[in-house]
Amino acid sequence: MATGPAFLFDLDGTLVDSVYQHVLAWREALEAAGIELAVWRIHRRIGMSGGLFLNALLRETGRPVSAEEAAWLQRLHAEAYARLASRVRPLPGARELLAYLSERGVPWAIATSGHRASAQPTLDSLGVGPEAPVVTRDLVRHAKPDPDLFLAAAERLGVDIADAVVVGDSIWDLLAARRARALGVGLLSGGYGQDELQAAGAYRVYEDPADLLRHLDEVGVRAAE
Repeated sequence: MATGPAFLFDLDGTLVDSVYQHVLAWREALEAAGIELAVWRIHRRIGMSGGLFLNALLRETGRPVSAEEAAWLQRLHAEAYARLASRVRPLPGARELLAYLSERGVPWAIATSGHRASAQPTLDSLGVGPEAPVVTRDLVRHAKPDPDLFLAAAERLGVDIADAVVVGDSIWDLLAARRARALGVGLLSGGYGQDELQAAGAYRVYEDPADLLRHLDEVGVRAAE
């Protein structure tokens, strides 16, 4: 057995290699509305809730968007992402990391800004069964960078958020972790740099789930004495 804190994982870019599929899906949706943005600008906002994502991007273009158009754009994104989802793969070490924690009785949950319908194929690719605690955008009032997803995940596990470690790949994950008063661990697998993740609140940064698995002792998981 092992001892340690509970782990609250983001999904896209943290456990699965899906960030760029989301970027391309958003570009397709935006282009359908006549909005052209470079993919790097889109990437910088991945990890936020869809509504905040659109507000932030469209603020850069100076183009107003109605609530109806925002909902339409989110539907277009979901449809485009569904066509790309078959190309999404678990990140190196993701399955092994979750299995290691489960085998040693370390509680974990997944908290994603995605809706359940779009997240389910990704969860299936990870081998995450119905018994695993998963909190999606459908279940909370606000998504990242608000702390609601991680607070709900900690509640689902029955742990104090202050005793949890949030693992994410974006600055939005880590800002949400700080607002929830949880420790944050950053992964480079979503495309953000180490300096950015640390500035957003990560107290440790690793390359991907496999790298985190090799260094779990640094974040408080150790074999029981």
